Amino acid sequence: MTRILALETAGETCSVAIMDGDEVLEHFEQAPRRQTERVLPMVEALLAQSQLSLGQLDGIAFGHGPGAFTGVRVAAAVTQGLAFAADLPVIGVSTLAACALSAQDTIPHRDVIAVFDARMGEIYLGAYACEGGVARTVFDDGLFHPDTLPSLPQKDWLIVGSGLVYREALCKAYGASHCEVDVHPHAKAVAQLALSGFQRGQGVSAELAQPVYLRDQVIQGAVR
Repeated sequence: MTRILALETAGETCSVAIMDGDEVLEHFEQAPRRQTERVLPMVEALLAQSQLSLGQLDGIAFGHGPGAFTGVRVAAAVTQGLAFAADLPVIGVSTLAACALSAQDTIPHRDVIAVFDARMGEIYLGAYACEGGVARTVFDDGLFHPDTLPSLPQKDWLIVGSGLVYREALCKAYGASHCEVDVHPHAKAVAQLALSGFQRGQGVSAELAQPVYLRDQVIQGAVR
């Protein structure tokens, strides 16, 4: 039995989940710009609810981005702190993949394009084949302008996420028959995506819990 704590804060939501074998407990809430203050209380509440301590877990998974700059940093930093404290391995997973897999709870559909509004007239985009708690990558996560979207295999795509502010361009490029903007990445999906990695012993040390931004100019601007 594998026990995983999972965190997801890269968008405008905050969610925490504990996977204990086949059971998953999750706390999820809308928390625009409040992830920093909400995530640790949510972790503490969920540990209490599950009657587990950090030391009884097998690892910590987190949505490593892409997403909002601050939100992506929050998940990575909190994961590092908790993992150092309990000497636990960590695994980062794509937040876009977590969004695609999360869509299965309300709109079951195998082929999913997940898109986030990256601001500055661009979107984060990744494409996945979702089945049985797994999101297999069809097209790697990337940062794109709506007028220069990448070519994808012809499929009956479901498009989900905040990047649907560019719905017209996305539907024109991919001919999607289904679009749903109100789909968010959940920590439950982060745990599901990380499970096989932990079972294969692929968790890494806490200092390697690094965010994935996909936009160099934002990082450079933040450093100045």
